[in-house]
Amino acid sequence: MITELAKMIDHSILHPTMTDQDLERECSVAVKYDVASVCVKPYMVNRAAELLRGTGVLVGCVIGFPAGNSKIEVKVFETEQACRDGAAEIDMVINIGKALSGDWSYIENEIDAVTKACHSNGAIVKVIFETDYITREHDKIKLCEICTKVGADYVKTSSGFGFVKDSDGKFSYSGATIPDLELMRRHSGPGVKVKAAGGVRTLDQLLAVREAGCARCGATATAAMMEEAQTRFGK
Repeated sequence: MITELAKMIDHSILHPTMTDQDLERECSVAVKYDVASVCVKPYMVNRAAELLRGTGVLVGCVIGFPAGNSKIEVKVFETEQACRDGAAEIDMVINIGKALSGDWSYIENEIDAVTKACHSNGAIVKVIFETDYITREHDKIKLCEICTKVGADYVKTSSGFGFVKDSDGKFSYSGATIPDLELMRRHSGPGVKVKAAGGVRTLDQLLAVREAGCARCGATATAAMMEEAQTRFGK
């Protein structure tokens, strides 16, 4: 059980203020708990690959992050560069505005282009919907259908940075929710996996997203979750 839970986790090292020293510390955390991967900012890929060589922990990189506004050609370039630098996994943010306006041809071309760039470089791709902004159920279903059609490897809820303003004018953040994860699992093909990201900070939350059909989960609270898992389930 401990190994299975650890290999669900993509340990996130993405906050804008994180330094090279933070990267080294967090890569050590990833190795200690033998997680699936680290997910890092593009300039960090080279160093992360050096730190994790031979450990069994993969390097992932975000593309078009966090708002998804880069042109398709730029996202492809970022993807190819990240793969050359040592990334084995790519987490790309879709063009949120295009999805909200229903320009599905653009979205399909974008996801297809990045997916092809990943696969031609031996990497997998996780497509970030940003469900704090893409809130309509039919839009999420359409995105799942497109990802299935073009052969993306994962559909993913959030970047972790998608704050929205509520009716009181306060900013809030939902991140991964069980209903969204179940919907994404239900409407994605059998070859497409689901990744939860945003707000999963406890062991019980990790177990809940696993039960909802997730194969991966982005997390910053990796140490706390894995220590609790070892206490609950034994080493």
